[in-house]
Amino acid sequence: MTTTAADSAPEPVDENVWLEEIYGEEQLAWVKEQNSRTEDLLEDADYAGLEGSILEVLDSTDRIAMVGKRGDWYYNFWKDRHNPKGLWRRTTWESYCTDSPEWDVLLDVDELAAAEGQEWVFHGATFLRPGAGEPYRLALLALSPDGGDANRYREFDVESRSFVDPARGGFDLPTAKGNVSWLDADTLLVASTADGLPKTASSYARTAVTLKRGAELAGAPLLFEVPEHHMMAVVAHDSTPGFERTFAVDYIDFFNRRNLVLRDGEWTQIDVPTDVNVSAHREWLLFRPQQDWAIDGTTYPAGSLLACGFEDYLAGARELAVLFTPDARTSLQSWSWTRNYLLLNLLKDVSSEIRVLDPSRPSDGPGGAWAATLLDACPPLHDVNAYAVDDEDAEASNGGAGDDFWLVATGFTTPTTLMRGTLERTSDGTPGVVSRHAVVKASPSFFADADYEVQQHFAVSEDGTRVPYFQVAPRNLALDGQNPTQLSGYGGFEVSRTPAYSGTVGRAWLERRTSLSAGADGDAPHSRGGVYVVANIRGGGEYGPAWHRAALQENRHKAYQDFAAVARDLISRGVTSRERLGCVGGSNGGLLVGNMLTRYPELFGAVSCGVPLLDMRRYTRLSAGHSWIAEYGDPDVPEQWEYIRTFSPYHLLKDGVEYPETFIWTATSDDRVGPVQARKMAARMLAMGIPNVWFHEALEGGHAGASDNRQAAALQARSQHFLWKALAGGLA
Repeated sequence: MTTTAADSAPEPVDENVWLEEIYGEEQLAWVKEQNSRTEDLLEDADYAGLEGSILEVLDSTDRIAMVGKRGDWYYNFWKDRHNPKGLWRRTTWESYCTDSPEWDVLLDVDELAAAEGQEWVFHGATFLRPGAGEPYRLALLALSPDGGDANRYREFDVESRSFVDPARGGFDLPTAKGNVSWLDADTLLVASTADGLPKTASSYARTAVTLKRGAELAGAPLLFEVPEHHMMAVVAHDSTPGFERTFAVDYIDFFNRRNLVLRDGEWTQIDVPTDVNVSAHREWLLFRPQQDWAIDGTTYPAGSLLACGFEDYLAGARELAVLFTPDARTSLQSWSWTRNYLLLNLLKDVSSEIRVLDPSRPSDGPGGAWAATLLDACPPLHDVNAYAVDDEDAEASNGGAGDDFWLVATGFTTPTTLMRGTLERTSDGTPGVVSRHAVVKASPSFFADADYEVQQHFAVSEDGTRVPYFQVAPRNLALDGQNPTQLSGYGGFEVSRTPAYSGTVGRAWLERRTSLSAGADGDAPHSRGGVYVVANIRGGGEYGPAWHRAALQENRHKAYQDFAAVARDLISRGVTSRERLGCVGGSNGGLLVGNMLTRYPELFGAVSCGVPLLDMRRYTRLSAGHSWIAEYGDPDVPEQWEYIRTFSPYHLLKDGVEYPETFIWTATSDDRVGPVQARKMAARMLAMGIPNVWFHEALEGGHAGASDNRQAAALQARSQHFLWKALAGGLA
């Protein structure tokens, strides 16, 4: 829908538009002034110790070095105290299984940054699939100059450990938002905004081109194009031998897309509704509808997983095999193909369950068309995920096999464990799969996790919906309302918050100690640590697409009602009180806690609001904001602004309200949300004379707010220390 200026919703007066110039001299002077003020408050002796403790966790050499297999090698990217920007490296399977692997360093990003005078941030590698019997050699490395989403893609030779010289035909694409895929050894498929190529209104690539080695990007022939008001264009080539295909995706918005495959030089659209997610693997097409999908007289529920032969579907067949059907408690989170099996990662009341499906054998019972086996690897209240090691490696030589899978298990008080397993069909011919898995690596414990207990509770929201939340607290927790409690949430874009170990949270929050004032019973002050809570509110993906869609656009308030319900439940159960309860969130979670600040100030003693959306009237014109209209609505449309304004924190601030202690933090180089909404919110609150408002803007680090462990430790320490001082000690 296009809205003209004449019929656009009115814009409220905005005295802080001047702060929208991100790199302006006056604007950065304001940022530095606020940074100095906040650092004076937070960076005391306790802060220094806390930052050091967090950095020790992040830099620990005992962390699991997660790897990805390519050919005979296992690749890893690693940061620590000596390598803050990181090392891209590889090792063999035999070496990886030892306590001290021998790593072959391919690229030292710190050395590269020093040599080129650019603060490079490594964002991954995309390999060219080699010919049969040949080793993986060429890769495109994604390097960001500031940690933002825009990357420079440079061709790298892992055998010579060097970039391929552009003067000799090496690929070197200018920094821009976009994506790149290998078509063959001398051809790339490129969607980019560099060299004058057009952008969508969301700031992403609008076109894709075919780039030959040695050619200029600006003159490359057009391959694919999407309308300007759509979100972005994506192209990719599947080089699986025998199933080579080129795909394009027209992302209309976050939840709607057109999927196309190149046939005889022409794009053929895969005929599904735009809200059905499609993925291809060898001979199969998989479908996951976001809403109920009616086809040929059958309705498949939102969140189900369906399959059909790739060629059969394109030829008109519509008989779909049902692989998974959700229920009120169970949702599909992700899937991964090994050579012969399909791994389904599920959540049942936000605890993991893993099923292994065998396409070669029909199911002998209800629940799905393919034989399914439950993987016995998921303890309650844990997050466990299974995914293929290398589905193309049909041989078991050199530690690789096409039906091997990784298993990563973690919990709030369970350090992460990496296992590797192998899937095999049952020997007696009955439907099902036998799996064997063993521990490969285990993370160390960074705090006294055995002293803490994980519980799951359910709060009741305003409309009667039961909302789960996890509580991590000392055993024998005193229910006297005096526990400093940090409540975290997200509630958007179908993102699930699951149990995960965090040495940072353990050290910075659970194990922190302070002397609190006497309780209502008059007892003497006593020392205690904090309580950590994660809320699984609507808007997220914990219960599948329906849980997400329940808080879209005009129903956004339900996510905030859910979060407030959890806060009230914590208070009513005696876990904490308003004075001891703080909330924290980033990005969409920053919008969440911004609404706690402005809509529910009576529930919280402190709010930590990171890289946030806050000005929902102008968010579509800032950074990548236009791409989120499907989630929040279009504020230029008068009817939609009427409901958006009810969750726009920047416009909900009022005089005479007792607001919680507030810390707003962001990053100058964030090119996704951008820093300006955080700036404007802090500036307005300060101008209103609202006490105890603090702002900090990292000058680098992108949307994550940090590009190395040192920056990440500082960012986390500021947020944690602010909450602790506000809730347990009082801000000076």
